Amino acid sequence: MRDEINKALEVLKQGGLILYPTDTIWGIGCDATNEEAVSRIFKLKGRDESKSLIMLLDGESKLPSYVRHVPDIAYDLIAYTEKPLTIIYSGAKNLATNAIADDGSVGIRIVKHSFCQQLIQRFRKPIVSTSANISGNPSPKTFDDIVDEIIEGVDYVVTFEQDKQSAQNPSTIMKLEENGRFTFIRK
Repeated sequence: MRDEINKALEVLKQGGLILYPTDTIWGIGCDATNEEAVSRIFKLKGRDESKSLIMLLDGESKLPSYVRHVPDIAYDLIAYTEKPLTIIYSGAKNLATNAIADDGSVGIRIVKHSFCQQLIQRFRKPIVSTSANISGNPSPKTFDDIVDEIIEGVDYVVTFEQDKQSAQNPSTIMKLEENGRFTFIRK
């Protein structure tokens, strides 16, 4: 796994795109602070740039670096959730402008996946995680479900967990208001 992290890290540092396993489904990733790299993801997926992307962080202590105000309840939700949880926060900051939704919000998931945690820890920045599919098509449940167009469109394909055949599901998505109120977007 160390070699895979090193290779993916070099690609991220150079502004490239990676195809990698996450705590949910396979994702296309890049430096979440690099506008050119984020644009390449939108182009590869054929996705409208007005749609937001999910960012991954390796620990909740880094949330204040990318969100103006983190409601206290967010830390409880992250600590006690058993399923992967993406929380949409208002007031995104320090990210590529095209990675932030039109309303200024951003979806962030704290990963509990060893590969992702170590990669983000070493990269010292959030990485984008968007499903490894062409926009409008089903999300891949395993690596074998990823179409060639996606595989060929990234700069590095991580080999770790490619042979894992158990179907994965996307994360639960919740929008969290600054006052602590929340709404489920995807359960």
